[in-house]
Amino acid sequence: MNRIDSQFRIGKLGAALLVLGWLVAGCTEPSAPEPAAEMPAAPPAATSSATAYEGARLIVGNGQVIDTATIVVDNGLITAVGAASSVAVPGGAARVDLSGRTIMPAILDAHVHTSTELDGLIVDLRRRGVLGVSGVLSMGRDADDALLALRGHEAAGSARFFTAGRGITRPEPGRFDEPHWISTEEEGREAVRAEAARNVDVIKVWVDDRDGQYEKLTPDLYGAIIDEAHRLGQRVAAHIFTLADAKGLVGAGIDIFAHGVRDRDIDDEFVELVRVRPDLIMIPNLPERGVPTDLDWLAGVMPADELAELRAANTMRPEAQEAYGIQARNLARLDQAGLKIAMGTDGNVYWGAHIEMEDMVAAGMSPADVIVASTANSAEAMGIADAGTLEAGKRADFIVLEANPIDDITNTRRIVDVYMQGARVDRSL
Repeated sequence: MNRIDSQFRIGKLGAALLVLGWLVAGCTEPSAPEPAAEMPAAPPAATSSATAYEGARLIVGNGQVIDTATIVVDNGLITAVGAASSVAVPGGAARVDLSGRTIMPAILDAHVHTSTELDGLIVDLRRRGVLGVSGVLSMGRDADDALLALRGHEAAGSARFFTAGRGITRPEPGRFDEPHWISTEEEGREAVRAEAARNVDVIKVWVDDRDGQYEKLTPDLYGAIIDEAHRLGQRVAAHIFTLADAKGLVGAGIDIFAHGVRDRDIDDEFVELVRVRPDLIMIPNLPERGVPTDLDWLAGVMPADELAELRAANTMRPEAQEAYGIQARNLARLDQAGLKIAMGTDGNVYWGAHIEMEDMVAAGMSPADVIVASTANSAEAMGIADAGTLEAGKRADFIVLEANPIDDITNTRRIVDVYMQGARVDRSL
């Protein structure tokens, strides 16, 4: 029998058996019906991608405090925030209980001089992120375009980078040479145009003779710079030292003082000049107080050898106390007069924001006002619209603290966690 015949016969036999089965079934009592198979369970509802942080005291950054708050974060942004009783948490959202903690906005440092090498800058930004600083404004020594190109591409958990690019000053041979050295009004205007073309975040000028070592920018020169910058939609920040220069710059329309007056106590005339300029911002950049301060909080966030060196220099220095006294009195008076104060540290001290905030309180500002200075006001000085306060629609950049910094400003150092764009920052060294 060939293969086709075999297949045919098997097929006919199968059909016969099938018919026989039908006949047998028709002659017997019907069996009980099989129980219906259970339908598969419906897939669970999609879990929300949001996270709700609940129960903490919330310092908004604009002077408002919510005693028991909920803040909802989704996709790196705050989607809802307010008193716990008023915020609806999305179904399926993760929930984090922060009862007994305090949440404040991440700190913004509006005056730094970070590394002018890209690799060093990346390290600088990472170190600041560990300490709750989410953004810095580098003031005037960033000649390398690679530094500017980093903006918007910082590593996760690092502070964001903002920059004045190359600042503008008179020739200062023997000092750093990254700034534009100018001697005429047209050179000043051209320097502004060059930096505006680099899309810098602010224009920086130095108005200082460095204790008589150099000629400094005159009113005609800085006036031309400010005029050109404003024509191009740029703000100008000024390094100053003397009261006389501060008065001249206010008259020329300066936007930001990158330092306070340092040569003497300010007078009534200056107070009145700034009182009528609600848009003017001062970053005091206080000098060291010249008194020993607590450094124990840096253990674990600073290499041991660096901390040992810092402790060795933590001594009483009367000459520093005198310089601090002048600037502290000036800060207190201007704060009382209503001048908008931001926070900056100058230099490249990555833990310096917490020291500066303590020094601002020691000068006479309240802890609550110092927090506003270091968050909302610094955001304004830096030109940041999406951070500085914890409000719906802004980035979820915040610090979770063990204790309330409004009670004691040094509580900003008692960090439990730091979040950048809603992601918990790895704070290990």
